[in-house]
Amino acid sequence: MTDVLTENASAQPATDSTATNGPSLSDFVTRAANGQAADGRRDLVGIPREELTELMAAMGESKFRVKQLWNWVYYRGVTDIEDMTNISKKLRDRLAQDFYVGRPVLTADQKSTDDTHKWLMKFHDGNEAETVYIPDRNEDRGAVCISSQVGCTLTCKFCHTGTQLLVRNLTPGEIVSQFMIARDSYGEWPTPSNGIRRLSNIVMMGMGEPLFNYENVRDALRIAMDGEGISISRRRVTLSTSGVVPEIVRCGEELGVGLAISLHAPEDDLRNEIMPINKKYPLKELMDACRHYPGMSNSRPITMEYVMLKGINDKPEHARALAKLVKGVHCKFNLIPFNKWPGSDYECTPTNDIKKFAQILLDNGYEAPIRWPRGRDILAACGQLKSESQRQRKSRVGGCAKPDAGNDGVVAAQ
Repeated sequence: MTDVLTENASAQPATDSTATNGPSLSDFVTRAANGQAADGRRDLVGIPREELTELMAAMGESKFRVKQLWNWVYYRGVTDIEDMTNISKKLRDRLAQDFYVGRPVLTADQKSTDDTHKWLMKFHDGNEAETVYIPDRNEDRGAVCISSQVGCTLTCKFCHTGTQLLVRNLTPGEIVSQFMIARDSYGEWPTPSNGIRRLSNIVMMGMGEPLFNYENVRDALRIAMDGEGISISRRRVTLSTSGVVPEIVRCGEELGVGLAISLHAPEDDLRNEIMPINKKYPLKELMDACRHYPGMSNSRPITMEYVMLKGINDKPEHARALAKLVKGVHCKFNLIPFNKWPGSDYECTPTNDIKKFAQILLDNGYEAPIRWPRGRDILAACGQLKSESQRQRKSRVGGCAKPDAGNDGVVAAQ
């Protein structure tokens, strides 16, 4: 099946004018968004359990078949229907006519000197996204940082991803398959049953704004948290948002995962400048949504992420204003030294000043650990992710993205 995926990724029509001997570009993009290969078969990865039950029923198969398929795809991690050996050969052949088990194509695989691991993944329509494994400094486990979109709409001034225009949302299969690629890389199949896992956490903190692609993110995380498959505890899943207020409470009600807020400023004027989304969802509305987030408690606080920008948001009065802003929210802060990326004008706050900032928050009753950078040497640290192929294409054509099957005619989320 790997051969099929690789062929699909490379044999893309450049424009609709190539459609005389095959599907048009619009057909190609639509199929990719629906998890379909060029031959019309559908990827089993990403199909919600309820829908898979309906599909099997239409084939005259029972719920037991769904359980078997789920086990093979998400517990054992197989990538070929033919390897599902407790399913009859006749049924395997029937399934293979309409379905396949997919993975994105790896186009780059980088490992940092600090063991942070970054993958660049290409999907069926040629678009790419980055995924990062961040090992824990003190334990033999870590978090997989997953992307939810190709590019981003938010244009946060300090974030590298924000310089890449949004191409489209990722599908549930494309989202959960990022974690599955990480498991492939570390040989963590079948799902460990003893509770000891190297890939122990999921953080939705990669490329894109997860709550602008909420339904697909929700379906992907439900698959990842299903106890009969990948089986990641919801307490080990964190979703980070820049503040899409209408979806925050819904996320808590439907998923119950940990919440992180990309805050980065204590007052509206400054946040409007560095995070334009604040003009639509100002801080008062954002804090009200946080106060009503289901599951928030002293034992499971919301994480307020705060990038330290020299001379911008790092003064003692900013720290005191933050403590006042979050009153009534069970939260802690993560102070993030700014990670430089090509073309950025910002500088990181000096370490001693970050420590003083943290102490002010601590004196006001809020934990404020410093999230020391990981993976800077491979541009895998917080705020540094961006599709490598997009960067290369821009450099070749003088800063203007070259149209291809991945972005021609796809300029908004689908």
